[in-house]
Amino acid sequence: MLETFDKRAFTAPLSDGQPVTHDVYSKAPDQRSDGPKVVIIQELPGIGPETVSLANTFVEHGYEVVLPHLFGPLGKVSMLGNVARVLCLRREFKLFEKNVSSPIVDWLKALCRDLKTQQNASAVGVIGMCLTGNFAISLMADEHVLAGVASQPSMPLFDQHALHMSPHEVNQARQRLDEHGPMMALRFAGDKLCTAGKFQALDQAFNDDKKRISLVELPGKGHSVLTLDLISGGEPAQQALDDVLTYFDQKLRS
Repeated sequence: MLETFDKRAFTAPLSDGQPVTHDVYSKAPDQRSDGPKVVIIQELPGIGPETVSLANTFVEHGYEVVLPHLFGPLGKVSMLGNVARVLCLRREFKLFEKNVSSPIVDWLKALCRDLKTQQNASAVGVIGMCLTGNFAISLMADEHVLAGVASQPSMPLFDQHALHMSPHEVNQARQRLDEHGPMMALRFAGDKLCTAGKFQALDQAFNDDKKRISLVELPGKGHSVLTLDLISGGEPAQQALDDVLTYFDQKLRS
């Protein structure tokens, strides 16, 4: 499924300063490399057909898509297998930690910086999903990222009323969102992995007299708003995807 994507290895340090290397897949409309780029950070099930379909939707909409391959087999969904893989990647992912982000976030910041300064991106946006949903919020603190969508942000696991971000990252993200306008967060109302408590925590941390995160709750019991449960989510989920595309158009093309 990724044979139409270009592949490169990207090396950058984690938050502890130790470098790691991951493959990065990218696909641009009409082979352009100087337009806006959207980084889609894989969710726990992996880079399966639904994630590739989401990527192709953005390409058809005129964006270059960047898919970092962080864990798991390519081209298929492997939920249980990827849980074990991520648990083994404790250097990069801290699934249960609250008030701190995973070390891989620094690697993702370096990737976004590379896209903007070395890969000729006119602007950079990010989408995080499931265990990477909170990463999109952390990345909004970076000067090279102009737009972000956190879809079903689920970490830290077992504490839905906490954030997977440090207080310093929260303050930085708030300042950036004050400058560039609110980002988006999505969840299904019946989601047991990204609960109403998670949205309450985000609302308390970011929204006061000013809305910095637009919290979008869809009807239904699905989890993966933009990928695995997009079809079963019906018209509300399709509308959410349209709204995400419109949001990126407003932030990355103006």
